[in-house]
Amino acid sequence: MKKWTMRTCKGILLFVAALAATLGASAQTFPAPNYFDQLFRPPRAATQVPGSEGLQDAIVDGKLTLSLDQAVRFMLQNNTDIRINQLQFSQSSFAVQRAYGPFDPVLTSSFSPQRSVSPSLTALAGAATLSSLSQPTSATYSQTFQTGTNLNINFNTLRSTTNSSFATFNPSFSSGATFTLSQQLLRGRNMAIVRAPIFIARRNVAQSRANFETQINEAIVNVINQYWDLMQAKKNLDVQRDSLKLGEQSYQRDKRALELGALSPLDIYRSEGTVAQRKLAVIQAEYAIKPLEDQLRRTIGADLDADIASREIVLSENVQPTGELRVLDMGTALDMALKRRPELEAVRQQLAIDDINAHVATDRLKPDFSVSGFYSSNGIGGNQIDTSTGTPIFIPGGFADSLDQVGSFNFPTYGVTFSLRLPIRNRQAQADLGSALVSKRSDLYQMRSRQQAVNQDVRNSVNQLEESKAAITAASTARDLAQKTLAAEQRKYELGAETIFFVLDAQNQLEQAEQSYVQSLIGYQKALASLDRATGTLLDKNQVVIDDLTK
Repeated sequence: MKKWTMRTCKGILLFVAALAATLGASAQTFPAPNYFDQLFRPPRAATQVPGSEGLQDAIVDGKLTLSLDQAVRFMLQNNTDIRINQLQFSQSSFAVQRAYGPFDPVLTSSFSPQRSVSPSLTALAGAATLSSLSQPTSATYSQTFQTGTNLNINFNTLRSTTNSSFATFNPSFSSGATFTLSQQLLRGRNMAIVRAPIFIARRNVAQSRANFETQINEAIVNVINQYWDLMQAKKNLDVQRDSLKLGEQSYQRDKRALELGALSPLDIYRSEGTVAQRKLAVIQAEYAIKPLEDQLRRTIGADLDADIASREIVLSENVQPTGELRVLDMGTALDMALKRRPELEAVRQQLAIDDINAHVATDRLKPDFSVSGFYSSNGIGGNQIDTSTGTPIFIPGGFADSLDQVGSFNFPTYGVTFSLRLPIRNRQAQADLGSALVSKRSDLYQMRSRQQAVNQDVRNSVNQLEESKAAITAASTARDLAQKTLAAEQRKYELGAETIFFVLDAQNQLEQAEQSYVQSLIGYQKALASLDRATGTLLDKNQVVIDDLTK
């Protein structure tokens, strides 16, 4: 067997270096440390989902005590709809990974041995029964780069054995290495066109993120409204109980007056009937709380645990606003909303996708002009039977001989191919471009529609906030006057200047004033949440951060 020459070694090293360079360019894909582990031990799919989290920490004295911040946090942790929306958002990130698929390198190999035994028809076959063994082997590495360049490296060898007496090499090895590069020169030449699916996938993820942010905003506003609705129902129950207490006190005074003969028996029925009506109102208020509690339990995931679901909910948030009432002018609110509303960001991402699609469609109108070049080195080897001197001489050899010739590049084959495909009419590409331009125009109108909706939403929210502030002032004044009116009517009744009717009527007026005052406070709290959502600052106020899955 011949020793490998320095030139052969350099050739082989060049081949290995080229292969290593291409592998290095795709190191993010292969070879990953857990590559084979992923092949033979794929991850198992989940069979169940976790239950509620963190609610045990909110149990105080056997009751589920919640602040508004806790209700929002538990909703984000445990709400089923939020989890579903979060998984849908996470699933969108795999589109980016999928978009890199065309640039993943592929290594293919084959080995196809074949034995053939056949009778000979002529003495020139070299044997009466011709027997041969063919063992072709090939390995190919191919990859498309993000520049649009396609690389193909192929190595093949054929080992042949025969019983023919005329075979010069037996066994014989025929090997070859081929390097092929191809590149688009017009259509698809720009890297931005080649990477367009990646850009679109990233834009889709950003769009999904904006949609998910919108869903989070709606969910937070929903749980805030549910919290304050339950608070209002509990405060209403307190008002009804206070009104019942006042009615019972009036009834007890009338009962004593009746026993002393200072009151006619017919006059006791008014206060007694009022007490009965207010007891009914208390019962209705108590049962009005239950569905609101169940609704809040489901929103924060408390219904997933039977023990927690059975506990009474205590709301610890102070309904009274702290500090100065919030002031926000219309212009500032509109500017904030136009910059921060996720609904507008989703349309912006769609407009960017439309631009990419239009760019790609324009590129497809160009002729398909490409260049491809290849370089191949060949070699043979094996045990040689030299009959040139008349006496057969056996020269040992093998696979290394063919590799030596391949690596020395003494027997090259190379060439280049220019290919031009010029469609006479390209109606499909023209239709794609027209569709992309129409989609862009449609989405521009969609952006205008969203901006109009956001504008109206902000104006309604600001007006609602101003209305709620004015309602607090008016309701507070009405409550104070109702308290004074009740005290005055009670004093007149004690002096005998008026009947019990005016006292009971004043109590009813105070009850309505108390309810209106509580309703105005709750309305202010809801208006704050609605304004934060309308201006796009709700997530920041609640310290909610959504991961960026495009990185």
